[in-house]
Amino acid sequence: MSARPPRVAVIGCGDFGRNHVRVYRELGAHIAGVYDIDPSRRDRLSAEFGVPALDGIGDLAGRVDAASVAVPTVSHALVGCGLLAQGIDVLVEKPMAASLAEADDLIDAARRHDRILQVGHVERFNPGFAAVLPHLARPLFFEVHRLGIFSPRSLDVDVIYDVMIHDLDILLSLVAEPVSDLRAVGIPVVTQRVDIAHARLEFAGGAVANVTASRVSTERVRKLRFFQTHEYLSVDFARRDAVRIRVADSAAPGPPQFNFEKLPAEPVEPLRMELASFLEAVQSRKSPLVDGAAGRRALELAGRVMAGILAHRGRVQIDEFVPQHPA
Repeated sequence: MSARPPRVAVIGCGDFGRNHVRVYRELGAHIAGVYDIDPSRRDRLSAEFGVPALDGIGDLAGRVDAASVAVPTVSHALVGCGLLAQGIDVLVEKPMAASLAEADDLIDAARRHDRILQVGHVERFNPGFAAVLPHLARPLFFEVHRLGIFSPRSLDVDVIYDVMIHDLDILLSLVAEPVSDLRAVGIPVVTQRVDIAHARLEFAGGAVANVTASRVSTERVRKLRFFQTHEYLSVDFARRDAVRIRVADSAAPGPPQFNFEKLPAEPVEPLRMELASFLEAVQSRKSPLVDGAAGRRALELAGRVMAGILAHRGRVQIDEFVPQHPA
């Protein structure tokens, strides 16, 4: 592994890009520059962190080793493929692309240019989620809630791609089986997009998951609960912790007794773990934890959820919203 810190660029200087710059600096990476199509936003971020402002991203070969792509989703493939073609490793924010065809373009570009491609499903690096992985056996039922208070951010996409896709990626990582049946419902509340959605997924091996996502809730909830034989595990993504509840002795007479165990979880920011993992992949040349194939699977499943919502919409004749979903 190279001793020289990777030279990184951050493309997109909104809230996501700002946090990437902040964490890269904390990790000791050399920040080669920041870029945004809006020069004023680029210059503000450059001044805030004392890092170079890039004039463009078409001539970074030899100057940058890796880059975070935090631009709007519609530009992920264009920007990401351009960087990969220059020999630059890429971390692209979720959802990885605006369509499955564009996701395939990113994956193909990474393969052709022998570059690292990581997708920013940051909840995979949440300490609470990491804490339950050693205890994973054969979960057969999942309840997932990701509810947020209304914000004007990301209202150009449906809540499935903005919010639920985190949990679809988590489920796919926990259940290594195809989704055999899916039903979904979603409605607009304050926008013309889907603002609240629910999906019921059944996997080929029999596991079932209920997933709810909302950006119009009165409270902030980010929880995953799953059940396997004689035990129940709960992850609180907001608190970054996890609890394991087990039946003490299922064969003992009398009422069941339970053991409650708070699982050890590192007090660390998920984004820090994500970017550290990306830099490790850049230096070691090993495949990242959330590679392009994983990002594509989450995007494909999100598209199936959106199709289920459209089918339900047709049955109940709701036409007040204009859903947007990758083809």
